[in-house]
Amino acid sequence: MKKYAVITGASSGIGLEFARQLANKGYALVLTARKEDKLRKVAELIKTECEIITADLEKEEECYRFFEQIKEKDVEVFINNAGFGDCGRFPETELSKELAMIQVNVTAMHILMKLMLQKMKKQGYGYLLNVASSAGLMPAGPYMATYYATKAYVASITQAVAVELSQGKSPVYVGCLCPGPVNTGFNQVANVEFALKEISPEQCVSYAVKKMFARKVIIVPTMIMKLAVFACHVSPRAISTRITARQQKKKFKER
Repeated sequence: MKKYAVITGASSGIGLEFARQLANKGYALVLTARKEDKLRKVAELIKTECEIITADLEKEEECYRFFEQIKEKDVEVFINNAGFGDCGRFPETELSKELAMIQVNVTAMHILMKLMLQKMKKQGYGYLLNVASSAGLMPAGPYMATYYATKAYVASITQAVAVELSQGKSPVYVGCLCPGPVNTGFNQVANVEFALKEISPEQCVSYAVKKMFARKVIIVPTMIMKLAVFACHVSPRAISTRITARQQKKKFKER
């Protein structure tokens, strides 16, 4: 029986690269995103067995519909990647965009994580990787307040569930990818210019896949981001937050 890798937010950036690298490992793919034309371009680029399911994961009913379409497949890898960000002063940023961000980054991630882990527990195996951000490991993120909060949720729930699975001797893996800046379309959507040097999607995903199969729970590509996260953890919370604010201001495009 063929094994599937399922990837949300697969039409570009990190999601596309996960599709490429997991296809190279022999997985049949199920890809989802909002726009069918972009997904078809990904399928043409990868040139492997690839099922396309369009879904707007901002809507809860679409999350359930998507799962219904994959629940009978032999899913070994699930990449919970869909998400986006925004940048600006909290009183001035667009509320509707922030609520959509919470729906995709938190609610959709939570629904699909829950349903997929229930499926993987029943089948007795599986790898589930939530894509968060190094932002989720920081105390707080002034000028990207909502985005940092959503990714903190992803990192927190992943770490908690990983401990539950470990203590229950489960063969199912759950982990969280927490990269720094990656050269994707994220900055256009989030209205930012990165202050730190970006890494390529290829570099990010290659590291993530290696660590996922090694069953590492929190995956942080690049030494500079590991050091940044460590510095935030050993510094007083107020100081770390002010340092983060200064870094965020460097990439904040004034509107």
